[in-house]
Amino acid sequence: MDPDFLNALTQSSTLDRFLTEDVITKGEKRKLIKQTSSNNHKLTELKEFLTEWINRTLKEEHIVVKSLEEDLYNGLVLHHLLENLGSLKLDVDRIALTEKKQRQKLSVILEAVAKCLQLEESQLKWSVESILAKDLLSTLHLLVAIAKHFEPTLALPPNVQVETITIETTSRGLKTSNAVEYITENKENIEEQSKDDAFDELFSCAPDKLDAVKKVIYFFSGHQKLLGQT
Repeated sequence: MDPDFLNALTQSSTLDRFLTEDVITKGEKRKLIKQTSSNNHKLTELKEFLTEWINRTLKEEHIVVKSLEEDLYNGLVLHHLLENLGSLKLDVDRIALTEKKQRQKLSVILEAVAKCLQLEESQLKWSVESILAKDLLSTLHLLVAIAKHFEPTLALPPNVQVETITIETTSRGLKTSNAVEYITENKENIEEQSKDDAFDELFSCAPDKLDAVKKVIYFFSGHQKLLGQT
């Protein structure tokens, strides 16, 4: 038996609805947050942060979000959020009661997001279907992208990562694969990149100063070694 299939059996709490409901078609892939990450304190912190941010942003419109999965899937909150943050006027009804209308509304909203963020389809970590299905991972990726674009100074909790399981139906049955995925950026990597960029900028702007900089670095390096020997 396929070892990935055996692995799928161990994730019963995650896969129950895939086995009992027609929510994934043959050949389709779905990525979910594993149960092992459900109590991740950083994930909880990010969810609470985004919920408070949305409620603060939409306070004057008397919109209160309690659950990111349950309150954003139909597009209403996302519609208000984009209009408030980006002054975007979307040509869709504010209230979409049927699934067909909700799908159409989300399609317009997500197309506007991709256009604003200048993202190609291959770069998107969400879709109409995943948001409509109340997929937490997709919803978080979408909200983080919107927040970073419209409010770049917003102090999102860094280094939020989750264990994910990708589920696919094949001719051999249910197949899964596991991975670790970052939802917000790794702060240590950003700081390291910033240091590298600073040196690159210095050397590109003043290549004639390179030798002088090297001498200073060597001087302090040698000085520290002498101090360490005393």
